[in-house]
Amino acid sequence: MTPFGIFLIIVLLVFAGFLAGSESALNSISRVWVDDLGERRPKLAQRLSKILAQPSKYTNVMLLVRKACELTATVLVAESIITPNGSHLAQVTITIAIMVVLSYVVVGVGPRTLGKQHAMKWAPAATIVADFLAQTLGPLTRLLIAIGNALTPGRGFKQGPFTSEAELRDLVDQARESGLVEESEREMIHSVFDLGETLVRELMVPRIDMVYIEGNKTLRQGLSLALRSGFTRIPVIDENLDNVIGIAYVKDLARRVHENRDAENTEHVVEIIRNATFVPETKTAAELLKEMQRDQIHMAVVIDEYGGTAGLITIEDILEEIVGEIADEYDNEDAEAEWLDSNTVRISARLHVEDFEELADTKISALEREDVDSVGGLIAKTLGRVPIPGSSIVVAGWKFTAERPVGRRHRIGTVLAVRITEEVTQEPHL
Repeated sequence: MTPFGIFLIIVLLVFAGFLAGSESALNSISRVWVDDLGERRPKLAQRLSKILAQPSKYTNVMLLVRKACELTATVLVAESIITPNGSHLAQVTITIAIMVVLSYVVVGVGPRTLGKQHAMKWAPAATIVADFLAQTLGPLTRLLIAIGNALTPGRGFKQGPFTSEAELRDLVDQARESGLVEESEREMIHSVFDLGETLVRELMVPRIDMVYIEGNKTLRQGLSLALRSGFTRIPVIDENLDNVIGIAYVKDLARRVHENRDAENTEHVVEIIRNATFVPETKTAAELLKEMQRDQIHMAVVIDEYGGTAGLITIEDILEEIVGEIADEYDNEDAEAEWLDSNTVRISARLHVEDFEELADTKISALEREDVDSVGGLIAKTLGRVPIPGSSIVVAGWKFTAERPVGRRHRIGTVLAVRITEEVTQEPHL
C-alpha cells in the first residue's frame, strides 16, 4: 500500500469517527442547554436550534457520509491486502477483521463516547459540518430515503428511520439496563409511544359493558343508579343504546334535587343532561387525549363505522394505558369462594360457571350458560345488561346477587349466591 493510500484510509476513518461523535454530541444536547447558551454564544445557539428543530435532516446526511467513508476505507484496505498469489479466503478474513476493529473502535466506541462526554466542546465544529453536508447532500439523502421507502413493505418514514422512535426506545432500554431508569418508568415511556398507534376501540369500555339510563327515568332513579353503580357520569339514551342523547352528571342531579325535593319524582333525567361528545373508534388515543385536555372533556361516546354506539371511553381509560391499572383502597383481591353458611356462599364474579357447579353441587342448563364463562357473565346475560350492586337473578335453584364493584370501571367483584330452599318464582332484578 502506498503512503497516500494509508493516509487516505486514516482520513476517511477519522472523518467517519468525527461524524459519529458529532451525531452523539448533538443527540446529547438539550433545548434547555441551548437556551442558556443563547446569551453567551448566540450564533452557536442559533445553529443548534436549527438542527434540533429538524434532527432527521442532519442526522440522515451524516449517516450517509459516514457509511460512504467506512465503505471506501474498506475497499482501499481490501485492495492493498488482497493479491493474486495469496489465499483469497485468508486475505478476505484479514480485511474483515481489520475493518471491524477499526470501525468499532475508531468510528464507533471512541468518538461516540467523546461526543457524549464533551458535547459542549464538540458542538461548534459539529454544527458547521452538519449544516454544510445538509445543504450540499440533502437532496441526495431524500432521494435515497424515497427509494428505500418504495422498496420497503409498509408506509415507510418520510424523514427516514434513522432518527426515529425506535432509536429512542432503544436508548430507554439501555438506560434501564444501566440502572438509570426504573422498569416501571421504562414501561411508561414505551406506553406513551404506543399511545400514538393505539386506537380508541382498543381502550374503550365495550357496548355490552356500558352502564346507561333512559331519559324518561326520574331524577330519583338516576341518582339511585349512580349510587349503586359508582359512576358519576352516565350516558342517557332515548329509544336504544344507539341513540345517546347526552350525559347525566350526578352533581347536576343532586343539585336539582337539593334545590327542589319534589323534583326527584316529578322531573326526568332528560331535562338535566349535558351534551355528549362522540368520537370514531378509529381515532388514535393520543389524538383523543389532546382533544379531551383541550376541551375539558372527561367522557366520550365511541361510535362505529355505521354510526352506532360501539362503547364508551374516559380520560382515565387513556391514562391507564400509560400508567397501568388504577385501583383504589377497596380493591382487595377476593377469594374465589367463601361459605357463610350451608346455603350461602360469597364467590368472585370471575369464578368459572363449571367451578361453581362443582362447588355448589348443582347443574346450570346449557341454554342458560351459553356463551358465558364466569358467574358475572351469567348474571349479565340473564339481565340483558351490565349488573350493578343489588342486581339479582335466579338460576338453577340459586339466587345470585351482585355485590360491591371493584376497579375504576366499577365491575362487579363479588356475588352472593344463596340456595333457594323452597319454590320461588322471581324475575331478574336490576
